[in-house]
Amino acid sequence: MTEAQAGRLTSVLASSALLAPVLRRWPDIGLPNGWLAAGAVAQTIWNVAHGYPPDANIRDIDLAYFDAGDLSAEAEARNETRITNLFSDLGVAVDVKNEARVHLWYPAKFGYSIAPYRSAEEAIATFPTTATAVGVRPHGSQLEICAPFGLDDLLGLVVRPNKAQITRAIYEAKVARWRLCWPNLKICDWEIH
Repeated sequence: MTEAQAGRLTSVLASSALLAPVLRRWPDIGLPNGWLAAGAVAQTIWNVAHGYPPDANIRDIDLAYFDAGDLSAEAEARNETRITNLFSDLGVAVDVKNEARVHLWYPAKFGYSIAPYRSAEEAIATFPTTATAVGVRPHGSQLEICAPFGLDDLLGLVVRPNKAQITRAIYEAKVARWRLCWPNLKICDWEIH
């Protein structure tokens, strides 16, 4: 990731009426090893590249965190309720996930087991596409960026499967919606990548 790419990502996110307030109010979120991650970050970039308002087509805001000390669904739900209330003025759902407990519910939802993650960053590296495998959080006056595959695909509007964990069906379900919302995406076929 280059400094110019990080600057572009930072600038676009700062233009978002959804994501800029989340980043400004980051200390109020108070999640251990927390990241603003995945879809809302990528989709904000895609919106601006398509000439749409930065917040168009965004269904929810994903916040990933890592708390191995409390793997209960109740703690995760309390965090989600608290943060949803904190950002109720944004008018969009907030999806809060403790990445330390994903392995506990993953088999029931997706039909196969995964190993427990050791960090939020490791979880981000398994997100379904290279473009959406990204997280950001404030670090002083800058953004800290977790982008295990770099930012080339995200900023280049390339959607490539990250086969670390997902199935073809999961990937194809995601890109089917994305094709309709962002027609200029360069969506890579599952078989080729």
